[in-house]
Amino acid sequence: MRAGISTACLYPAPLEDAFSALLSLGFRCFEVFVNTCSELRGGYLGRLRRMADEAGGAVKSLHPFTSGYENFLLFSEYERRFDDALEFYKNYFHACNLLGADLLVLHGQRSDRRSIPEQETFARYARLYALGRTFGVTVAQENVNRCSSDDAGFVRRMKKACGCGCAFVLDVKQAVRGGADPLALCAAMGDRLVHVHLNDNSAASDCLLPGFGTMDYAPLMGLLRSVGYDGALMIEVYRGSFGALGELLEAKRTVEALAGAR
Repeated sequence: MRAGISTACLYPAPLEDAFSALLSLGFRCFEVFVNTCSELRGGYLGRLRRMADEAGGAVKSLHPFTSGYENFLLFSEYERRFDDALEFYKNYFHACNLLGADLLVLHGQRSDRRSIPEQETFARYARLYALGRTFGVTVAQENVNRCSSDDAGFVRRMKKACGCGCAFVLDVKQAVRGGADPLALCAAMGDRLVHVHLNDNSAASDCLLPGFGTMDYAPLMGLLRSVGYDGALMIEVYRGSFGALGELLEAKRTVEALAGAR
């Protein structure tokens, strides 16, 4: 496993500034959170890629700014909108190719706004997943509070319906926020787990930097190894979740120790 960080940790700093700051802190494995259409332009993405290459860094995953609209774009009753959304998501897949990323993070269907049957939800995800694979990109469903994926049963049914044509992202804070068990979600994802958003929590906050809360990581790390997980452990919190930038280095050391522990 490898420690990494999401540029979302420094939002709303401009993406290129956040990327530069994290590189300066010594991070070399990244999830890039694009925030608007202009950040999908080839010239802009080429600039980010050069910044990473020159520092010996790599972008593992891309997080789309349309995550909040995915229920509307991909999982509504209006099927033509879904067809058009597939065309739009090609922009994200192309961005992944330019950055060298092989994962796209999906929030997916809202649990409080379901308008199509679950099997149709799985079928549409399968089409998006298949489209991503034509670009060499894996679309990975994240467990997200208030989304259908914030339920281990949904994850298991999705795995059964899609087989090897699915992948998942485990986000600890999203599970805690929704009152779900991160370990249960991790177990449900099993060998289709391809990415982890790592954070910490306490009685006072559901989102803290790793090592700044009270979470016992040993059970999670044991479970990750039991399912054969060998991907990135991405620090992903909000800018309001920490103070000085130096705290990110403390979190980095915590995650590196978890990644290297046996």
